[in-house]
Amino acid sequence: MLCFDVSITIWIGEGPVQRSERVSRDLKLREFRILLTVAQQGSMAKSAVLLGISQPAVSKAIRDIENVVGLRLLDRSRHGVEPTAYGRVLVKRGLAIFDELKQGVEELEFLADPASGQLRIGSNETMAAGVLPAIIDMMSRQYPRITLQVAQAVLSETQYRELRERQVDLWFGRIPDPFDQEDLNADILFNDPVAVVAGQGHRLARRRKIELAELMGEAWILPPRGSLPGGLAERLFGTAGLQLPRAQLTTMSLHLTCNLLATGRYVAMLPRSLLRFNITNAGLKILSVGLPIQVRPVAIVTLKNRMQSPIAGLFVDSARVVAKRLVK
Repeated sequence: MLCFDVSITIWIGEGPVQRSERVSRDLKLREFRILLTVAQQGSMAKSAVLLGISQPAVSKAIRDIENVVGLRLLDRSRHGVEPTAYGRVLVKRGLAIFDELKQGVEELEFLADPASGQLRIGSNETMAAGVLPAIIDMMSRQYPRITLQVAQAVLSETQYRELRERQVDLWFGRIPDPFDQEDLNADILFNDPVAVVAGQGHRLARRRKIELAELMGEAWILPPRGSLPGGLAERLFGTAGLQLPRAQLTTMSLHLTCNLLATGRYVAMLPRSLLRFNITNAGLKILSVGLPIQVRPVAIVTLKNRMQSPIAGLFVDSARVVAKRLVK
């Protein structure tokens, strides 16, 4: 046994099996929870306040867990703390451990009372304004004691972060095709085509046939370049042999977009499902524009190798029923 940096114990002569057995025996869940909190907060002091313990107790727990594994898990500086490469591995596994424990408790509660429980859903503004309320309404009518939490994310490359960090149980929304996230499963429910939308009072609202090129000079509301919806808009115009039109407004806000469309002065691209389920969009109209086929699948996305709770299964069942309405 050697000492490393005064505080870390290095175990010599241990094989992988012996080390694994010793760590699983000596590592305490309380210390593990403290490590995860410090890694997430980036501060010993903040973690102490959050956990309701003293800062020396936090420091001691970190030293103890580092001694158990024989590796430095956190780098400390005047600006706070952050996990080392070893720490990041342990934090990732720790999140999975506590997630499995949480799901185990929830499954016990579900067995005791199948009509109650909790589900955390990740989604985005477009789904939250369209299809998702219909699913939640159906599910809550059948299981009124189930609690649902919706975490809204911006459509971007990081939209699955909360799922990967196990802060949500599943993610619901439109996905790219092909879907190339190796650590995630995507259960496709339906395809959601894009439509050109305007207010009922727009000068083209009653036209039966409109070419996309005719709309180049309109007051467009477009998503930002570089965003996932922005990339879709660029591909759609590009497929039609057109440049992306000048945007009079660039925004990711669905609420702002719909309010401006209702004035009858603007046009935008929105998923058809949004207008199918959102009754507040009664003042909007899908223009009869011949678009190149641009269909984005809507799916329930989950982490691979993560067992889903029975309540997640109930959500999937409700989502499939609602999805059938869209394909009729």
